[in-house]
Amino acid sequence: MAIIGNIIKGVIQIKDTLTPESNPVENQKEVLKSLLETAKDTAFGKHYNFETILDHKDFDSVFSESIPYFDYNKINNEWWYRLHNKEEDITWPGNPDYFALSSGTTGKTSKRIPVTKAMIESIRNAGIQQVFALNAFDLPPDFFEKEIMMLGSSTDLVQKENHFEGEISGISASNIPFWFRGYYKPGEDISKIDDWDERVLKIAQNAKKWDIGALSGIPSWLELMLKKVIEFHNVKNIHEIWPNLQVYTTGGVAFQPYEKSFNALLEHPITVIDTYLASEGFIAFQARPETTAMQLVTDNGIYFEFVPFKPEYILEDGSITPNAPCVTLDNVKPDTDYVLIISTVSGAWRYIIGDTIMFTDIERAEIKITGRTKFFLNTVGSQLSVNKMNDAIMHLEEKFGMKIPEFTICAKEFEDGFYHCWYLGTENTTQDTNTIAGAIDNFLKDANKNYAVARSKALKGLKVKLINPEIFYNWNAKNKKKGGQVKMERVMNEDKFKTWEDFVNN
Repeated sequence: MAIIGNIIKGVIQIKDTLTPESNPVENQKEVLKSLLETAKDTAFGKHYNFETILDHKDFDSVFSESIPYFDYNKINNEWWYRLHNKEEDITWPGNPDYFALSSGTTGKTSKRIPVTKAMIESIRNAGIQQVFALNAFDLPPDFFEKEIMMLGSSTDLVQKENHFEGEISGISASNIPFWFRGYYKPGEDISKIDDWDERVLKIAQNAKKWDIGALSGIPSWLELMLKKVIEFHNVKNIHEIWPNLQVYTTGGVAFQPYEKSFNALLEHPITVIDTYLASEGFIAFQARPETTAMQLVTDNGIYFEFVPFKPEYILEDGSITPNAPCVTLDNVKPDTDYVLIISTVSGAWRYIIGDTIMFTDIERAEIKITGRTKFFLNTVGSQLSVNKMNDAIMHLEEKFGMKIPEFTICAKEFEDGFYHCWYLGTENTTQDTNTIAGAIDNFLKDANKNYAVARSKALKGLKVKLINPEIFYNWNAKNKKKGGQVKMERVMNEDKFKTWEDFVNN
């Protein structure tokens, strides 16, 4: 009998019963007020008169009117660079203990995003909220006695002057509470190994020593790790090694394109729970099993605003126009794409995180990620979002019985006009590419009226190439590194795409 598991599950059930329903809109007003009060004496707070903003009854509206939008380059060039000059009280009191390195999905240069003690606490609190939300999933008591495999970036952070640097998953894992360390795998020593292949080999060598009940990590790299463990032990599926595996907490990218290939590594289905942890904070998590949407964490150090995702507001680099309108949580509409804007306890203010989201349930503040502002393919008016691209991939997988965990696209100009060039990562490379191109084209015409209009005019058609998924992982290894928060870019410009095609051909 799972005595400890029953106790833990009982505590979770009691906590869930006794916790009153919260109001996301009221939560957000309290969060913004707290942010402004805490940062009013910083250089940023004085420059934008936070104290005066707080004097207004409608301080949230005045806040939006008084402060411009910031992408990483703008806030770093104007404010955050001073943190590296050992200045304090710039956009948040003091100087951050950590900087999260994030190359995102574009470029080789890492962003250096401040991570304060308040943000570490915020991430930890959101994680605890997610644990208590497990009550809705009705997991058996013995689950709460199993170990958790958290596959992130290395926890061996680099010390620079008065702070440490690393990816947010490594920073978070290096700050896990003492009571959780017994559950955490692969453990401190293996997690510090920086080389991805060496770390995964160590995991494979030690896999049978652990009783893993849950997995956590970005789908692409987690899938590669599971394959390595299966291959190392010469078994058919991961449940032969970890028979009590019941939950996978995914995040970083949409899980749907990986679902089919991921499930092929299992003996039986497991519970998949989506999360939204970015370098800038823990933004949302799936709180109930009836939906795959995630609930915004509205009471925990992050204030949200939303810009309607329309082509006239989006610049070529993925930033937004200065005059783009925004709404707060009390004015959002369902089934509408928004660019997510955040202000945080790490001193990010009206910060364009680069993701687009859509509300599926406004009362519960539940969202789904629909894409990236930089991955919005609008050449010749096609207005194609990553969400629609993912839908097309799922359509192909079902129609042709394929597994397509990776893909990338470019709108490329040929002599007779523009074509959407799709590279699909699949082991089924003998499929007829013309048939697949036709299937994608017909699906998108039905799913996106703007795409259908573009296809009747300047967009001449699709060109499809099928390649092994390993090429995508090798591309990431060459241009960034393996594992961690590294994700494949879904849309490339023509210059980047030329480099990509040269890489594939060689």
